[in-house]
Parts: sequence; C-alpha cells; structure tokens
Amino acid sequence: MADAASRESPRRSNQIPSRSERDELSNDDLDRVLKVTRPTTDFSKAEQFEAMSGGATTTIASIDEKVFSQLLANLPFEAEQNFKLGKALFEKLWVSSPSSTQASDGLGPLYNARACASCHPRDGRGRPPEGAVADATSMFYRLARPPRDAAERQMIAAHEVLNFPDPVYGAQMQDSAVPGLAAEGRIVITYEEVPVTLSGGEPVTLRKPHYAVADLGYGAMDPETTLSPRVAPAMIGLGLVEAIHEADILANADPDDRNGDGISGRAALVRDRQSGAVTLGRFGWKAQSPTVLQQAADAFAIDIGISTPGLDLSHGDCTAAQAACLRLPTGVQPRVGPVEAPDPVLGLVTFYSVSLAVPARRKASFPETLKGKRLFYEAGCPACHTPKYVTRRDAAHTEVAFQLIWPYSDFLLHDMGEGLADGQPVGIANGREWRTPPLWGIGLTRTVSGHTFLLHDGRARNFAEAVLWHGGEAEMARNAFAAMSGDDRKALLTFLESL
Repeated sequence: MADAASRESPRRSNQIPSRSERDELSNDDLDRVLKVTRPTTDFSKAEQFEAMSGGATTTIASIDEKVFSQLLANLPFEAEQNFKLGKALFEKLWVSSPSSTQASDGLGPLYNARACASCHPRDGRGRPPEGAVADATSMFYRLARPPRDAAERQMIAAHEVLNFPDPVYGAQMQDSAVPGLAAEGRIVITYEEVPVTLSGGEPVTLRKPHYAVADLGYGAMDPETTLSPRVAPAMIGLGLVEAIHEADILANADPDDRNGDGISGRAALVRDRQSGAVTLGRFGWKAQSPTVLQQAADAFAIDIGISTPGLDLSHGDCTAAQAACLRLPTGVQPRVGPVEAPDPVLGLVTFYSVSLAVPARRKASFPETLKGKRLFYEAGCPACHTPKYVTRRDAAHTEVAFQLIWPYSDFLLHDMGEGLADGQPVGIANGREWRTPPLWGIGLTRTVSGHTFLLHDGRARNFAEAVLWHGGEAEMARNAFAAMSGDDRKALLTFLESL
C-alpha cells in the first residue's frame, strides 16, 4: 500500500487557491494558510491544534447528550441572549390554526414535524423509523420526477428549480396532518441482508434497504416520482462551514478527473434566493442549499408548514391537487405581517444554528488513534474527506473568522456508486451523487442521538458498514479498508471514533 505522501495527487496538491482567489488575505496570512493546511505526512504525533476541531470556537464541555447544543466557545456574552432565543424557537412546538396561541399557530396543514428539534433531537443526527422508534419524524422522503421536456431541462440548467415535485404529493411526503386532514402516507422500509467477507475471513452483514409508501391519502403518485430517503444531519459547525472560502472548496473540484485518480468531485451551483445569485451549494445531502438561512427557511416551510420571509409558503407543501389542504386556515396574522413566522424568528433560528459549536476531539494523540489516522490517509479517504481549512478572514460572524478547522469534508458532490444511489437528481447532482458529509462529531453520535445509524438513510449500523457501502469514486478507499488486517481496521475505526 502506498504511503500518505505518495498518495498526494495533483488535485490534492492544488487544493489551496492562488493568492488572487483568497484576496481577503495578506501575503503573510496566505503563507500561513498554505503551511497549516498542507496534508500531513507525520503520523507519529497529533498535529498542532488538531484536537480543537472548530478552532477557537471549539467547545470543551463535558461529553454528554447535550454536547452538540453548546454555543461557540468565543461567542461574546452579549450574543448569548440571541442564542438562547434562537434555541427556544428551534425547540418551539407549532400548533394548527386557528389557535388562541396566535404566535405559535400555522402548523402544516401537512407536515413532518412540529419543531425543528423534532428532526434534530439535541441537535444531533436523525434515524430511520424502526424498533422502539416507530415514527419517521427524523427521516422523510424527498419526492421528485425528472424533467419532461426541453423547457423543464432549461429551468434546471438556469438554476430556476432544483427538480420537479410530484404533481399530487409535492416535494416531500408528509406523514402528519392537522385535525380533519389525511396525512399523505407512511414510510415503509424492508431490509435485505447482504453478507460481506473482509480480509482474514471476518464476516460482516450489510442492510440493503428497499423503500415504499403505504396508506397514501391522495391517490397514486406519478409513476416517474422517485423516493429519496433522508435522515436529518447533526447541526454542529454550520457557521464554520459557511465561513469556508468558496475558492478553497472549488479548488478541490475535478469534474473531468483530469489527474486520472478516479475521484472527480463537482461543485453544486444553486440559486441563493436572498441575493438572486447563482452560488456554491454546501449544505444538505445533495449540497442543495447555499446558506444556513435558506436551509432553515426551507425546513420551516416544507418540514413544518410555516411560512417565513425566507420562503412564503403558508400552506407548506400542499399542492394544487390537494384542495382540502388549501382550504384550511393558515397562521398568517395581518397585525404582525404577511407570513406565519415574521422577523426575527428566522433570523434567530439561523443565528442559533450557525452558533452551535463543534466538540473537541477525544484521544487525538493516542497511539491507536494516530495509527488509524495514518491508515485513513493511506486508504485515500482524505481525497474526499478533506481534513482542514482556514476560514475567511472577512467572515460575516467574527467568531468564526480566520479559524483553523477540521471538518473532514470537501463539500463537493461525488458519485458514490449504485449501492447508495437514490435515482433522484437535485440541481446538478445526479441520482448517484452525494455531498461529502463532514465527519466532525461523528464519534459522538451514540452519546447525543442514542444510536449509531449512519449515511443519508441510516442504513449503516456502525462505521464499518458505512465504509463498506462506499462505491463509485470511493470504491478504492472501501476496498483498501476491506483488505486491511483486523487490527488495522480496528485502528481506523478508533480514529473515526475520536472525531
């Protein structure tokens, strides 16, 4: 197996943009950035500041179920009030209209959750509905059909839409509804056991999911509509991700695989509704959202059915075919504005979201962790899971500006193979592509969320299964993991547990 230094491909060596691309930096600053973000070749000890995954924003709070709900360590005292107000709104339960609690009505009429925190319990990762957790609150189906003609294809090419919703059920299947209205349907998952044998004869069983819907309340879906299951991701580090310079992400893209390493990586370009500009998408499983604010507005409207200044859909995801839904009252109060959650609700929830801290690493300098880190590099994992960045010096929030951070993601779209394909295009992302998810905090999934279900649909029950599901551009890394000795695989998993 090649060592880490020899695996540094031309694409990786060019990951830091030129001086003109990081024009917010002085020459001295850029030299420091080039030095500190260069991939390491020394695995005998932890890198300087490696344990502080979020730089000066990193929380060193006690490791318990609330560790993902901590504010940025350097957040000024005067900003804590807005953080706490945002947290209260994030956890707020909305009710159907009309209600005596007029500041809280407007739910649905069709919806998946009554609060942001319902999908992101304790700001952590969601899970598929199974076992003791029978509901689908933290998992849902995105619905879309392909474009049908040249005009629709042009709308996607011009970034006017990401895709086309089901004509009856809309962009997302809603498994809940207000009183007097039928829910749209229910997620049905069956699993096929797939045996895999690793080097040394170690047996592993993967769960291959099969997805369907039951109890459809409004007739059949369009036969071309695809179901894309998604679990809610953890909320930590969003403000830091937003502060990464676009040039640092774009520099990793190699859509035509010009260096021949088998790894492409494409930047998702999407429309920012606030500015109207086409910009880099970096949030969501398909990198479909350019900003935390837009992601939050979409969640309010589609997941909960609450209109905000960021997306004015007072009837949520109700379609023209759902007349009974459209006839129901909304929570719009003329005395407070044209939407159900007027300013500053969206702004406070967004502030809370961008101010959630990443926890410090555990055991970053332990010999077994360092061995696993070396194996992670040798397997080629950093080709997509880019370890570190230095955020913009001119970031909108000074707390996240010019920080050395360790998200372990390139935030690009990659073909992950047929095994993980959902068949659903989103913007430029095709049905086999997913954004590389950041790995920081992943070792605390059980602590925060009470489970270890991983990947976009929670099919993987642990780290090993998640790695073994990698295909497409990640096939070589997956095969390297499968070919390791049992002790080496254990060390690599120890490294992931430390993140």
